[in-house]
Amino acid sequence: MQHRPTVIITGASSGVGLYAAKALAAREWHVVMACRDLAKAAAAAESLGIPAANYSLMSINLADLESVRQFVRNFRVSGHVLGALVCNAAIYMPLLKEPLRSPQGYELTVATNHLGHFLLANLLLEDLRKSPIADRRLVILGTVTHNPDELGGKIPPRPDLGDLRGLAQGFQAPITMIDGKKFEPVKAYKDSKVCNILTMRELHRRYHEATGVTFTSLYPGCVADTPLFRNHYPLFQKLFPLFQKYITKGYVSQELSGERVAAVVADPEYKQSGAYWSWGNRQQKGRRSFVQKVSPQARDEKNGQLLWELSAKLVGSF
Repeated sequence: MQHRPTVIITGASSGVGLYAAKALAAREWHVVMACRDLAKAAAAAESLGIPAANYSLMSINLADLESVRQFVRNFRVSGHVLGALVCNAAIYMPLLKEPLRSPQGYELTVATNHLGHFLLANLLLEDLRKSPIADRRLVILGTVTHNPDELGGKIPPRPDLGDLRGLAQGFQAPITMIDGKKFEPVKAYKDSKVCNILTMRELHRRYHEATGVTFTSLYPGCVADTPLFRNHYPLFQKLFPLFQKYITKGYVSQELSGERVAAVVADPEYKQSGAYWSWGNRQQKGRRSFVQKVSPQARDEKNGQLLWELSAKLVGSF
């Protein structure tokens, strides 16, 4: 019996997630666009001409752990056969002066980018394990800014999880950062992306051999005009794409980034579990992907195990 694979993509109403949805729908996958604003997602899908038969919309707010659990319940009654999960959604609010909080009381950037995806991945792991699809994958989006050895990570503030003291102390007010230090919104984003890669690597270590699921991350290039930057200064939004196009040569279009995500989800050459795929920081025509070494923090197995244990306490049972 042939099963049409379904891929869940979080944050699929715009940017990389939307174009990944388009690319995978073109490959005859069914795409579940998991978003907060379903009307926005529907309009976006229609604007790109994604066939209505190739996608469906399901509500999720990754900052709210109960919303994540409800999403999984809704997905399980939908009848779709899960072949892949793409943890793509992220928020970046560099101009905040004071932290925002999730419904559970956690700092919003880490709650959305890390904790929500951590819970979602763990809840859907059994669905992937039991899936009749032969080649099942779980992909978590990375970013160059997670790595202080790379240009994007060298620009202050540098990512640093420290000893994870903030998580260990419960991550509730007045605690705002994973390392327990003073709130810094840009660092909160970078730290959350380190967590994403540690989570991928820990999923691989714990579950790849037993489940056969491929766990990977990727940096698709600098998508400098993505809506991720909508909360930045207007001048930054105007100049940053130009800087990446003409100075660093790191610029990648939303469409190309979506194609790269789709390739990591579906193409045979990306079946290496535990890999962090990259096309490099300077884009060149015809450049092929390669497995890039992640930052020292993101390959620290001891910290990865501790992050897992502390995150599991914060999100509750799965």
